[in-house]
Amino acid sequence: MSAVAATTPDVALSQRPTRQLPQWQLIQLSLYWLGINVLIGGVEYILQPRTEALVGTEHVGSASALITAIGMVVAILVQPVAGALSDHTISRWGRRKPYIFIGATLDVVFLAGIAFSDTFVSLIAFFALLQFSSNFAQGPFQGYVPDLVPPKQVGLASALMGIMIVLGRVVGVLIATVGLFTGNWVVATLGVGVLELATAVVTLVTVDEGRAARSRGGRSWLRVALSTWGLDILRERSYCWLIASRLFLLMGPFILTRLIFFYLTRSHGLSDEETGFWSNVATIPVAIATLLTTYPAGRLSDRLGRKPLIYASALIGAAGMLGVALAPTPLVAVLFAAVVGVGAGAFLAVDWALMTDLIPKAESGRYMGISNLAGGASGPIALWITGFALDAVTTVDVAAGPRVAYLVTILFYAVGALLLRPVKERRPA
Repeated sequence: MSAVAATTPDVALSQRPTRQLPQWQLIQLSLYWLGINVLIGGVEYILQPRTEALVGTEHVGSASALITAIGMVVAILVQPVAGALSDHTISRWGRRKPYIFIGATLDVVFLAGIAFSDTFVSLIAFFALLQFSSNFAQGPFQGYVPDLVPPKQVGLASALMGIMIVLGRVVGVLIATVGLFTGNWVVATLGVGVLELATAVVTLVTVDEGRAARSRGGRSWLRVALSTWGLDILRERSYCWLIASRLFLLMGPFILTRLIFFYLTRSHGLSDEETGFWSNVATIPVAIATLLTTYPAGRLSDRLGRKPLIYASALIGAAGMLGVALAPTPLVAVLFAAVVGVGAGAFLAVDWALMTDLIPKAESGRYMGISNLAGGASGPIALWITGFALDAVTTVDVAAGPRVAYLVTILFYAVGALLLRPVKERRPA
């Protein structure tokens, strides 16, 4: 990728790149997604037993909720601002790399703090710092595809991103299980950090992003940071509608995994040991289905358009959740969970491609960072709604509670599809 000299006018920055990139360069651009999701998947797994050991079984629920809330708030505040700041940064490394270097390096430091924490207060403090550093790197990194990938390759680039996300989550959990089987959580936690840092280093060394940056127009860095939340974003109507749609379409897969314990124990009457077995059994086909769907969906969206594929993913996801909700046996539930994975894989790639098509390219870091507000907020909002349904039905029928909660997710898919209608798609030239 050829470097761009110094600061260029905003008009030039708003234009999409036109030069086709070899596939190996697209893989380089996607590699740090692997590291980010190794970190996310590994830390999520590690925190559960670590939290229970520090606060006790009777308090683990409230402690986990606190950790989730802190992670959501920090991500919402840091990621868009870091992305917006990187849009205006001029350095010898370009505008994204300084943030990736600082964030990824601090990730390892704060992971070490988590690894050696012996109190819940220190654990949660280092987790909050880790959320800051990881989002400090991720916000600017997300600007690479809009910065460097021509329209005709956005579907492929987004598909590769989806593959890296799924692989990263799986690898992160595999590394984390070292702590479960050996009792050595230090090695598992630091192992996650080392792999994440390695992918960051590859990105820093191999990606030639140039030095182009948007002018600050005499504004201080503080004013640039505050402008992240400027109301000018409302002028991008299709972008705003897509964020709203994304908020609801992400809810189904989240609730599937989050309520799986209650579903298996209450609706199917399984023991804790049987629940653990079927939860692990379900992970494999869901991950494979998601992985196998991501790439062809991204490529197909280049031909058929993004919105038709997102509509299809919503329909498939809703059908899968309906099947899980009504499944008579755990085996049938696993098969329908894989259908949910198919829908999630298609959405994962195509949604990102459509977002890339719509955003103002001169501020790609800012807009891609803000788009993840939907990702951060969808889980807690969905859990609040389905949790209310779960508790309300449980008072009447314990076994029916989780099934009704899963049925509620069908409404999420429907609302997400409706909110997608006003989005005006920009087809690749």
